[in-house]
Amino acid sequence: MSTVPDSRMRIHSTDPLVGGPPLPLLLRQFITPAELFFVRNHGPVPEVDPVSFRLEVSGMVRRPLSLSLDALRDFPRSRVAATLQCAGNRREELMSVAPIPGEVPWGADGIGTAAWGGVRLSDLLEAAGLAEGASHVAFDGLDSVTRHGETFGFGGSIPLEKALGPEVLIADEMNGATLPPVHGYPLRAVVPGYIGARSVKWLGRIQVQAAPSGNYFQAHVYRLFAPQITPETARPENGLPLGENSLNAVICVPESGEVLSAGVVTVQGYALAGGSRRVARVDVSPDGGRSWTSATLRHHEPWAWQFWEVRLTLETGPAELAARAWDSSANTQPEHLESVWNFKGYMNNAWHRVRVTAR
Repeated sequence: MSTVPDSRMRIHSTDPLVGGPPLPLLLRQFITPAELFFVRNHGPVPEVDPVSFRLEVSGMVRRPLSLSLDALRDFPRSRVAATLQCAGNRREELMSVAPIPGEVPWGADGIGTAAWGGVRLSDLLEAAGLAEGASHVAFDGLDSVTRHGETFGFGGSIPLEKALGPEVLIADEMNGATLPPVHGYPLRAVVPGYIGARSVKWLGRIQVQAAPSGNYFQAHVYRLFAPQITPETARPENGLPLGENSLNAVICVPESGEVLSAGVVTVQGYALAGGSRRVARVDVSPDGGRSWTSATLRHHEPWAWQFWEVRLTLETGPAELAARAWDSSANTQPEHLESVWNFKGYMNNAWHRVRVTAR
């Protein structure tokens, strides 16, 4: 499947396919319909034969596994409602600070929540038997990506401690249906609380190892560099490997540029915490951060976003709405885009701002 999942999607790239939904559509349902779930591919969608397919579990294990789709059904089933977010979500705002060439100009649409079904990764690792010294679990996809003259599948890894969590799945279902090809059929990893790049699609191999994945996308691409670092001066070992999501709150309604009636307006959005932390509070400002009102939070699933809503009073004229979240560890978001800018445009979690006019 290489076509657009839904005509309402905003397409940022067609080769490879990258796109997300208009923000107001995200708030219509807590569980994002598969056809509106953001897509971030790095190459063509592979065609996988479900009959000959085997999931390989190897590396630092005592009993390597080669599992057909039928064999996977012998394991206990599990489900989790989990939000996945691209590490480049909200990159477009960082591009207003300084150019970020060669990267997808995401708005705040690189995010979605699905009800994932499959088997627990921990059950597969238990069946394989962990060998002494195992510290990381690597995922390798069956897609084909070419970079710098070499062709390989997309991959990445997570620490063993995370891999053993009951929330981490090897999923074959999305929202109660078979996983769509564009979202990883027949299998994908689902790693709640971590950047979407760790939820590897078209999963073909799970490898237990002592060190993080050496796959190009983990070792070189998904790394966070200091603001003074440029593409010319960047060295992979000097970048921070990306793992848990950053705390974030986004205004979805109204959208930037809207003209509203002066007086009481309703402002709505989503918020997401990283790792196992939860969103504890969302504050929203009608005046760029001079005053704040706490929003009402809805939905309290442990690995998913929360929707929020607040009513604010706008005076006639231009207004800058701003949103910030606080998590269960009392962390909050930085105020300015400049403080989180980096040449890859990753992990933007500065206050989200929307400029509107009230009449």
